[in-house]
Amino acid sequence: MLVVDPALPTPPFEQIKAQITAQRASGELPASHRLPPVRHLAAELGVAPNTVARAYRELEASGIIETRGRHGSFVTGTLASSRKEGAAAARAYVERIRGLGLEESDAIGFVRDAFGPTLEPS
Repeated sequence: MLVVDPALPTPPFEQIKAQITAQRASGELPASHRLPPVRHLAAELGVAPNTVARAYRELEASGIIETRGRHGSFVTGTLASSRKEGAAAARAYVERIRGLGLEESDAIGFVRDAFGPTLEPS
C-alpha cells in the first residue's frame, strides 16, 4: 500500500517512486505486478493525476516499471525475483517429474532439449 505524507519535505511524486522502488526490491511488488491506473492511484492517495503520472514516467525511465499501453503499468523483475521464480518453477517441475515416475537424468535431458543446441566455445 502506498501513502503520501504532505507534511514531509519530499515531493509526493518522489514518495511514490521511493515506495514502489522499495516494494519491488523487497518482493512485496513482484515482477509483472500490475500497478493501479494513474487516476485511480491519484484518487486513492489524494494527489493530482499528474503527480502519479510523473512518478510512473520516472520509474519507467529508470527501468523499475514498464508501461504496456492501454494494458497498464507493470513492475519489472529483478535478478533476485527472477531467481526466486525460477527456483519455484524448478521445484514444481521436479515434483511433476517424480509424479510421472521419471528419473533425474530424464528431467535433465528434457531441460537440455528445451534449451536447444548450445554453441561450442572456439
